[in-house]
Amino acid sequence: MRKLTYYVGTTVDGFIAAPDGDYQFLMPYVGGEFLSHLCAEYPETVPTPGRAALGIAEAPNRRFDTVVMGRGTYQPGLAVGLTSPYAHLRQIVFSRGLGESPDPAVEITAADPLDVVRELKRQDGLGIWLCGGGELAGRLLPEIDELIVKQSPVAIGAGVPLFRAGFAPHTFTLTDSRVFPNGVTVRTFGRTTAPTAG
Repeated sequence: MRKLTYYVGTTVDGFIAAPDGDYQFLMPYVGGEFLSHLCAEYPETVPTPGRAALGIAEAPNRRFDTVVMGRGTYQPGLAVGLTSPYAHLRQIVFSRGLGESPDPAVEITAADPLDVVRELKRQDGLGIWLCGGGELAGRLLPEIDELIVKQSPVAIGAGVPLFRAGFAPHTFTLTDSRVFPNGVTVRTFGRTTAPTAG
């Protein structure tokens, strides 16, 4: 069965974006050895335009062949004309307000994210990448098999949390941790208990 992985960047105080959804303040930490690691281990998580600039345009998908995201994650690219940010992946955007997709390569759905992800897991293929944001991650928490948290050494005090959900403990086990010279820590967690059946 395919896995759902929440691969996401955060601050040390657990926010994935500023209160307005902006995450550009995390970009200064994407460089050096960490960028090399990103390109080598997770090339499919680099947006399509950036892949060419980094010389990995033809890099094969190593871990994921599908990306799921909420409208808040999709919207910043859309606002600047980037209608298909991950053209090398199957792209699914959960939104009740977008309506028709602005790009034939992007699937817009108002369906229940849990139902969609459970169906995706039953299909053949590589893993499924949950790109963001916090509300969608909160809804999909029962189905997240793996967390890969790229934590930058900055605190912001308020913003979009890693998960926006009600209190309901879900346990994970640390399976890998790596610290980069720029202060970024990448930690991988595997789910301790099996996801709920759907």
